[in-house]
Amino acid sequence: MARKKIGIALGGGAARGIAHIGVLEIIEKEGIDIDFVAGTSAGAVIGALHASGMNAADMKHLILGFDWKKRGQLVDFTIPHTGFITGERLKHEIQKVIGGDIEFKDLTKPFACVACDLMTGEEIVMNKGSVADAVRASISIPVVFQAIKHKGRYLVDGGLVNQVPVNVVKAMGADYVIAVNVVPRHVYKLQPRQGDHRTDESGAETPLNIMGVMLSVIDIANSYRIDASLSGANVLIEPSMTHIGPADFNKGDMAILQGEMATIDAVLKIKKDLAKN
Repeated sequence: MARKKIGIALGGGAARGIAHIGVLEIIEKEGIDIDFVAGTSAGAVIGALHASGMNAADMKHLILGFDWKKRGQLVDFTIPHTGFITGERLKHEIQKVIGGDIEFKDLTKPFACVACDLMTGEEIVMNKGSVADAVRASISIPVVFQAIKHKGRYLVDGGLVNQVPVNVVKAMGADYVIAVNVVPRHVYKLQPRQGDHRTDESGAETPLNIMGVMLSVIDIANSYRIDASLSGANVLIEPSMTHIGPADFNKGDMAILQGEMATIDAVLKIKKDLAKN
């Protein structure tokens, strides 16, 4: 009997999306071959890296080696029309790590990412043309980043309509879907956390900024819609992310560890499922 085609759906979550690296690291070590990849927002970034051929170890080195105190260098402010940041520097950084301005057809495996039509609220699945342009659209936090104009549409963060794109990876041809959600369910119920985006490394309170506000708004909204986006998944991997905020990019090592731990727990079920006729 032919091997089941395996798809992985990587959800959005800003800094929490770094946990996807830990998930992929364990999947690779266990010899589970991924055939199709779909991602939303932060999941689109990690999904693009994976589909370009980069392994999890190299992703970990890339993320943990980045000086997040200098992340302002990736910000290019503009006179706001649909957002304060053009995102061109970030797009160029994406191009640099995936091997240039490559197209979807040039990737090592099928990949798609999700954006949202700002005017209609439609889910837009992007799987053709420039990978960097598509990922840039998928991560376009409303108001913070300028919306991307694409084929007459204005596109923003895909997490607004599809937090974990299980339906997308199934449509690509996956027989078995691994869904990865990194956003805590109903985050509004959580108590303030020591060390999250409300405090700095010393524990001192830090003022909110527009990026932090919009990340939190999306985080809260997404927490209500996660269940619907997970429908149809064969296995769900949910790293424990309650102590990592959406803007905590300096906690990449912790996020990766949580991704590893959650996947170790899920591997047995995945292998059992795949062994069935």
